[in-house]
Amino acid sequence: MNIHEYQAKELYRKYGIPVPKGIACMSAEEAAEAAKKLIAETGNEVVVVKAQIHAGGRGKAGGVKVVKGAEAAAAAAKEIFGKTLVTHQTGPEGKVVQRLLVEQGLQIEKELYLALVVDRETKKVAVMASTEGGMDIEEVAAKTPEKIHTVYFFPDAGIQDHHIRTLSFKLGLAPNVRKNFAKLLKPLAKLFVQEDCSIAEINPLIITKDEQVIALDAKVNFDSNAEFRHAEYWDSVRDLSEEAPTETEAKEAGLSFIQLDGNIGCLVNGAGLAMATMDTIKYFGGEPANFLDVGGGASQEAVTKAFKIILQSESVKGIFVNIFGGIMKCDVIANGVVAATKELGLKVPLVVRLEGTNVEKGKEILNNSGLSIVAADTMADGAKKIVELANQAG
Repeated sequence: MNIHEYQAKELYRKYGIPVPKGIACMSAEEAAEAAKKLIAETGNEVVVVKAQIHAGGRGKAGGVKVVKGAEAAAAAAKEIFGKTLVTHQTGPEGKVVQRLLVEQGLQIEKELYLALVVDRETKKVAVMASTEGGMDIEEVAAKTPEKIHTVYFFPDAGIQDHHIRTLSFKLGLAPNVRKNFAKLLKPLAKLFVQEDCSIAEINPLIITKDEQVIALDAKVNFDSNAEFRHAEYWDSVRDLSEEAPTETEAKEAGLSFIQLDGNIGCLVNGAGLAMATMDTIKYFGGEPANFLDVGGGASQEAVTKAFKIILQSESVKGIFVNIFGGIMKCDVIANGVVAATKELGLKVPLVVRLEGTNVEKGKEILNNSGLSIVAADTMADGAKKIVELANQAG
């Protein structure tokens, strides 16, 4: 689960991580008043007006304005609020700015990059740091990978002093800056573990002229599998307007769903089989429209719901149902497919491959349905057929 920058900074403050003074705003008018308040409190007329969306690259898209004075801040807020920002992470449709963050301006001496992520290969937390702050880390990794320095720590043990020293020396930090860097990194590592994060990123992490180390930006993603441990506040920070409606609807129905850009809808049971199904579709020249795992014990109602969610995308030109029945029985899936097809008046080609528990009963249900359902014997056979049919459908 993603949260906004201002929410991440509130969490940082809770753990004692230095961040600029800032005020979250839900309108351009609020932002104008926030700018006046910050200028009065800090005595600094330089303020930053920042769009709040769940995507990086806001500055390049015109979503971050550094201005001087309350009037300029009000004008910047009016320009940004309600604007559709298109970045490399939003896709061509972009995202509408519905929230703003107004912050004090700071004197920046140097910009760094810092991030903590889960490294599944080592089963540790990876701490990545670079002198190339403010840049896209993907670009740094591609062009100058030697400028990214990484240390690893076990979540149970926490980050150790030697990890921080290693990064401090790699980054070339002065003695006073090293101390302040440690004061920021230790609580950030604690936050990462205690809050069940999948990423905690600061880009840029700045060093000010008086050698303070401050998180000028903040990005936090939570591992949704740990939601039950944080139910008391996760719902309060979740912004459903930033999420794809189909993904929210699927989650409420107990389905694992991710919208993609292709034209072939996939309905599969099991995450591994779903990934293999998508790969097979691509092998035969098709493009999956989604990842959808109905789970091992989905009901007929869940299958119908899955069809409805898939068909919300106008780009879907065909659906491939690929089921290996273990806990999930093939006859249940077949009944769900028939019910959904009749209820929705399905107008796109449908290919179904069933294997496993009650497979013969499932095939019998499909054959006797009177519906135009194309049967497949194997995953490869099904993928090939749906790609051909989707291409014909246009």
